[in-house]
Amino acid sequence: MNDVTTAVRRELTIDGRTLSYLDFGGTGRPLLALHGHLSEGAVWARLAAGLGDEWRVIAPDQRGQGESDRAADYSREGYLADIEALLDHLGLETAVLLGHSLGGVNAYQFAARHPERVEAVVDVEAPLVLGLEGPHPLAFLLGLQYDAPSRDELVAALGPAAPYFADRLRETAEGGWRLPFHPKDMYDSEELVHGDHWDDWTATTCPALLVRATAGVVPAEQAAEAVTRRPGTVAVELAGDHLLPITAADELTAVVKEFLDGYVAAR
Repeated sequence: MNDVTTAVRRELTIDGRTLSYLDFGGTGRPLLALHGHLSEGAVWARLAAGLGDEWRVIAPDQRGQGESDRAADYSREGYLADIEALLDHLGLETAVLLGHSLGGVNAYQFAARHPERVEAVVDVEAPLVLGLEGPHPLAFLLGLQYDAPSRDELVAALGPAAPYFADRLRETAEGGWRLPFHPKDMYDSEELVHGDHWDDWTATTCPALLVRATAGVVPAEQAAEAVTRRPGTVAVELAGDHLLPITAADELTAVVKEFLDGYVAAR
């Protein structure tokens, strides 16, 4: 059974920058799983295990997060170029793209620009219109300390945020410790993902699944509109918050597996 302990970590170099990814292995159909902000590829371990041998789950640490190097920018074009580079590196002409939050937007935007390379899209809690009003949701990051000489010092400096990140801190080459992302990078990345993305969502006709949480960030009205405006789309609601890959991993895996089973059977 696939899990994070058996996944193989690999990497590729893009313009001198390392992009790290987990390959959960197997000879099944390829599925690229894209995490959200403040996360990393390992978040998909339970999904990979639940999908079993029928699917080969490949989960990158997206630019500037986890084991991947920081990037010069966090533009939409940059994220999508990374996906294309990873598919080329893996020798995959096509794959299913699944993403949570930031990763979900990356998935459906990549499909809009490269429809010939995407067999199906799974959008987990990624809105189609976001950030057009209200405060910046990641503004709190600008108050976080990025690194410290010791792990204990960094944990102490993180204060109330420590429980969310303490188990993912990285040791630096100099012997210090750092967050698995730079706070300013993620603040900028969040700002640059904001927008009205309906044109991207409706640009493709491959099978699509949109999963929203009852206490998440995708309004029920938006999920319903996503189905009516895009043929071949199914929407599912799960009880839980925005962090479904963590807080409702088994339930999420079940609905993704049902969708993928139906997609495969229809081919």
